[in-house]
Amino acid sequence: MARWFRSEHMEYISLIVNEDAAHDCLADLGKLSAIQFTDLNPDLTPFQRRYVSYVRRCDELERKLRFFANECDNFGLNLETAGDIETFLESPASVRASVGAKGETSGTQLLESLEVELEGYESQLKELNAYSEKLTREYNEKVELQEVLEKARRFFMTDAPRLAVSELSSGRKGANQGLLAGAHDAEARDMDMRFSSITGVVSTEEKVRFERMIFRATRGNCYVRFAPIKQPITDPETGSLIEKCVFIVFFKSLAIETKLKKICDAFFAHRYSLPDMDDAPSVDRMLTENAQELVDSRTVLLKNQDTRFRLCQMLAQHTERWTWIVLREKAVYHTLNMFKADVSGMLRGEGWVISESFEDIRVSVNRAHSDMDSNMPSHVDQVPKPWPTPPTHFTTNKFTYGYQEFVNTYGIPRYREANPALFTAATFPFLFGVMYGDIGHGLFLFCAGLYLLWNEDKNDKAKLDEMTGGLHMGRYMITMMGFFAVYAGLVYNDCFSLGLNLFGSRWVFGSDEPEEGEVAEMTGQYGDGDSVYPFGLDPMWHIASNELLFFNSFKMKLSVIFGIFQMFFGTCLKGVNAIYFGKKLDLFFEVVPMVCFAVSLFMYMVVLIFMKWSINWNSRMLSATCIDPASDGWGSEDYQETVNGQTGVWVECNGGDGTCTPWGYACEGNDALVDKCPLDFGGSGDGCQPPNLITTLINIALAPGSVDEPMYEGQASMQNLLLAIAGISVPVLLLAKPYILSQQHSSHAHSHDEDDEGDDEEHGFGEIIIHQAIETIEFVLGMVSNTASYLRLWALSLAHSELATVFWEKAMLSTLNMNWFATFIGYGVFAGTTFGVLLMMDVLECFLHALRLHWVEFQNKFFAADGVRFAPYSFKQILADASG
Repeated sequence: MARWFRSEHMEYISLIVNEDAAHDCLADLGKLSAIQFTDLNPDLTPFQRRYVSYVRRCDELERKLRFFANECDNFGLNLETAGDIETFLESPASVRASVGAKGETSGTQLLESLEVELEGYESQLKELNAYSEKLTREYNEKVELQEVLEKARRFFMTDAPRLAVSELSSGRKGANQGLLAGAHDAEARDMDMRFSSITGVVSTEEKVRFERMIFRATRGNCYVRFAPIKQPITDPETGSLIEKCVFIVFFKSLAIETKLKKICDAFFAHRYSLPDMDDAPSVDRMLTENAQELVDSRTVLLKNQDTRFRLCQMLAQHTERWTWIVLREKAVYHTLNMFKADVSGMLRGEGWVISESFEDIRVSVNRAHSDMDSNMPSHVDQVPKPWPTPPTHFTTNKFTYGYQEFVNTYGIPRYREANPALFTAATFPFLFGVMYGDIGHGLFLFCAGLYLLWNEDKNDKAKLDEMTGGLHMGRYMITMMGFFAVYAGLVYNDCFSLGLNLFGSRWVFGSDEPEEGEVAEMTGQYGDGDSVYPFGLDPMWHIASNELLFFNSFKMKLSVIFGIFQMFFGTCLKGVNAIYFGKKLDLFFEVVPMVCFAVSLFMYMVVLIFMKWSINWNSRMLSATCIDPASDGWGSEDYQETVNGQTGVWVECNGGDGTCTPWGYACEGNDALVDKCPLDFGGSGDGCQPPNLITTLINIALAPGSVDEPMYEGQASMQNLLLAIAGISVPVLLLAKPYILSQQHSSHAHSHDEDDEGDDEEHGFGEIIIHQAIETIEFVLGMVSNTASYLRLWALSLAHSELATVFWEKAMLSTLNMNWFATFIGYGVFAGTTFGVLLMMDVLECFLHALRLHWVEFQNKFFAADGVRFAPYSFKQILADASG
C-alpha cells in the first residue's frame, strides 16, 4: 500500500544505440513496458522522419488485414485468437512461423515476408470477389428474366382475357348508340386498341414512388401491374438481400415510351424484352433455355463462393496474429522516428524510466548489441537535472486497477502526490453502502460481484464490449459495494424494508397481539448492557410510531460525521503533501489555518454529536424533575447524577409543595428549569435538557457567548474561543502567504538588473492575493456547502428504504390476504419493481452520488489532478488496445 500512496520514482535517461541494432533494442524494450520516450525531432513533420517509409508499409499491411477481417465477417467467421499476449511476445519462433520465415529474421525481412504473403492473398481474394460480383450480376439477370417471363405469361393468360371481355362489352354498348358505324370501323378500332408494353424489375421499396412517377409523367395514360418476387435478390456489390417485384406497363404512344424508359433508368429498374405472348411455343422455349442457364450459373456461383469461404477460413486462423506482428513492427519504427541521428550510424533517444527498471533497460540494450555482434558499444545513462515534469505511474494489480482508473478519470495525480485511490478503495464502497444499505438488495449486488470474480479468468481472455468490459474492470469494486451494502443493512437492520429479529428485541409489549398505539417496555434497565441490541438497530424501531423521525435523525447525524471526517482527512493530506515536497509556506500558512478552521467549527460539531449520544439524558432530565417522595418513582435507579460528591443518591427536601428533585431541591410548582437543575451549566436548560444541535451550531456565530441548552460546563467560553480561532484563521489563510511571497519576489527583483523587472511583475502582490482569495473563499464556503452535500448519504438511504417499504406494502401485503393468483401477480409486480428500480436504477444513482462525493467534496481538499500520465512504450498495451 505504501507504493500505491505515492507514484513510482522516475529517472530521465539517454540511450545511444547502433543503428543496426536499434530495431532489436526497441523490440526488447517494448516487452519491458518501463520507458516513455521523448520526441527529439519535434520540428520535423511525420513525412520527414527517418523511418516514415517503414511506417507506411505497416499502414498498408494493416489495411490489407482489415480487408481480410471484413471478408471473414461477411461470411460470419470469427477471427481465431492469437493466444495470450505475453506468450506471443516471448516466442519469436511462433512469429517467424506465422510469416513463413526461417532462421533469424530482422525487422526488414519480417516486413518483406509479410508483404509478399499478404499481397498474394489480397490479390487472390480481390479476383475472387470481382468474379463473384460478375457471376452474381449475371445470375440475378437470369432470375429476374425468369420471373418476368412467368409473371407476364400468367398475366396474359388470366388478366388479359378478362380485360378484353370487359372492353368488348363496352364496345357493344357503343355500337348500339352509334347506328351509322360500319364493320370496317370496328376493325380499325380493334387495331387502335392494341397496346405496347415495357416489362422489368424494380425494388419493392421504390414501388410506390415508381408508380406515382409513371402516373404523373404520363398523366394517367398508361396501365401498370406489379407482381412480387418471392425470393430476395442478392445485391452483387454489397451482398445484402433486396426485395424486388416485376412490373408491366401498357401504353400507346412513342413519347410515353421515351418517358417510361427514362423513369426506369432513374429508379435503377432493369428492363427486359419479351417475345409475343400470343406465341406460346416461343415463350416456353425461352423459359426452358433460361432455366437451364440459371442452373449452370448457380453452380458456378456456388463454386466461387465455396472457394472464397475456404480462403477466408484460412485467413481467419492467422489474421489476428499477423495484425499483432504488424502493430509491433509499427510501434518499433514509430518509436525510432523519435530518435535523433547525431552521429552517423548511431541513434540517440531520451525518455522517462521507472527507477527500479533502469538496470533492466541497460541489460536489454546491451544484450541486443551483443546479439548483433556490434563492435560499437551502446550507452545508457541518466541525464543530469533539471528535468522536465516527470510523469505519474502507479503499480497496480487486479484489485487496485479499477480504483486507480476511477481517480484517473477525474485527473492524473501529480508526480509523487498523495494518491486518492488508496483511500477511495475503502471509502467509496463504504459510502455507497451507507446510501444503499439493505441486507437483501446488497446481497444481490454482492453475489453479482462474486459471479464476475468467478468468471475473471474467462473474461480476461474474452473480447468484451464496452459495458461488459467496464463491469469486468470494476468487479472487485462491485463486490465491495455489495459487501458494505449488506453491512450497512445490518446496522440499519433493514432487509427488503423489514427488520430482522436476529438477536432478540430488547423491547417487549404487554400482550402477544399488541394494538396500535400500545407502548413497548425495555427488557432491561436504561444504560445496562443487556438493554442494548448486540449489533445494529433494534427491529422494534421498524414498527414504532416515531420510526421515520428516529431514522432521519440517526442517518442525518451519521452523514455529517462521515462527511466531516473525510473532508478533514483530505485537508490533512494537503499537509502531508506540503511536508513531502518541502513547501513550508503551504504548510504553515495554508494547511494550518485550514485545519484550525475545520477543527474549531466542523470537528467541534462532531464532538457535540457524540457528546449528545453519550450523555444519560434520562438521568439529567430526572434530576430536574419534581417527584413526590412517597410515590413509586422516588429512588429510581435511572438517576445517576453526581451532586456534592455523591452519585445517584436521592435526597428528600423540606418545604415547598411537598415534591422534591432527586438532589433535594424543594419544588414550589412554578419553578424554572434553571433552578431545578443541579448542573449549573448556564442557559435556560442549565445542562438538564437535550439541546437542538442545529440551533447550538448556528448560535456559535449569530449569538457568541450564549448557549441556551449547554451540555457541559464552560461551553459558552469554549465556543467563543473556537469562534475566535476560526475568525483568525481566515485572514491568515488569505493574507499571510501572499505577503511573504511578495516580499520574497521583491528581494529577488532587487538582486537582478532592471531588464528582468517585467518578468517579476507577473508575480505581483495583486495577482498573488487574487489567487489566494479564490482559494480561501473556495475552502471556507466549500466546508459549509460540502458538509451539506454529504447529507445526500441520509437522503438516498431514506429514499431507498421508503421505496422498498412502498413496494412491499403495496405489491405484496395488499395481495397476501387475497387468493393465490392475486398473490402470484403481486409477487411478480414486487419482483419487477424491486429489480428495475432498486437493483438497477438505485444502484446507479448511489454510485454516481458516491462518485461525486469523492471527486468534489474529498479530492478538492488536496488533489491537484494536473499530472501527466506515464505512457510507456509497451507492446502489451498496444496489442491489448487493438484486441479490445
